[in-house]
Formats: sequence, C-alpha cells, structure tokens
Amino acid sequence: MKNRLARIEELLDECNQSKVIVEYGNLPNNINAIFYKDCDTYPVIALSQTLKTQAEQCCALAEELGHYYTSYGNLLTDSNVDKTIIAKQEYIAKKWAVQRLVSLRNIIKAYKAGARNFYEMAEYLDVTEEFLREAFRKYNAMYGKYKVYGKYIIYFDPPGIYKNV
Repeated sequence: MKNRLARIEELLDECNQSKVIVEYGNLPNNINAIFYKDCDTYPVIALSQTLKTQAEQCCALAEELGHYYTSYGNLLTDSNVDKTIIAKQEYIAKKWAVQRLVSLRNIIKAYKAGARNFYEMAEYLDVTEEFLREAFRKYNAMYGKYKVYGKYIIYFDPPGIYKNV
C-alpha cells in the first residue's frame, strides 16, 4: 500500500509559494524544527538534520507551517512571553498540522486504500505513528469517541473505522 501523495513535496511547494524558506541544519537541544520570522527577512523553517524519515520531516514541517499560518509574536527570543501563550500557540500549530496531514478525509482515504492499523495508516499518510496517535487523541478531544464522516464512522477511542451501511 503506497500513498500516491508526495506529502513532503506538497508541503515544500506550499512553503515555496508562500515564500517560506526551508533549510536543514543542526538544531540545539533535540529540537526537530523551528519557525522564525521577523520584519527584515522572509519567514524561515529550519528542520533538523536528525530527522531520518520522510514521515518525521513531514510532521515537523507541517507543524512549523502551522506556526506560520496561526502564530503571532516572537516566541523564540521574547523572554516576556507567558508560557501559557506559548503552549496555546504550540497547541494551535499542532492542531493545524494534524488537520492538514491527518484530516478525516485522509483517514478515510487510508482506510479505502487498505490501511487497517496505525502502522499502515501512518505509512499511507506519510506521518509517524506517534503523530497519528496524537491526531486521534486531538480528534477525540474535539468530537468525542467517534465522528460520522460521510458513509463512515471514525472511532477515536478505541481507534477504528467502519463503513456505515
């Protein structure tokens, strides 16, 4: 089962169209990615060279794109920013990334393609299993234990997908 979507290319194209520069480098303290923007430069997303798989890169890039679209202020260098504001912006960026990479529609596409467990679904969606599990936790918090989506019922806790006949 192979995902026909080239997720990393889609995300990189989106960055290019939005004039967000993406660079790979050595980042400190086990940081996977950083988004930075100031008044004088184009926005930059730095991805760690330690991200080994395309799925890890997709998840990190999508979350930083989430910051590009949803965050405000300088969370990196402004020591006056309250930690609750930082946590809220991290949550919003992650939620954006989840809805972009693991939308309900994409969950159904993966199911239709034959994905029947987290490993297969994560592989199809080009995300890590942990990111997929987090997506299901976020959807569980948003919708409760399940969500009816078209002719399908997507269960978040415990996870499962059933065709509603």
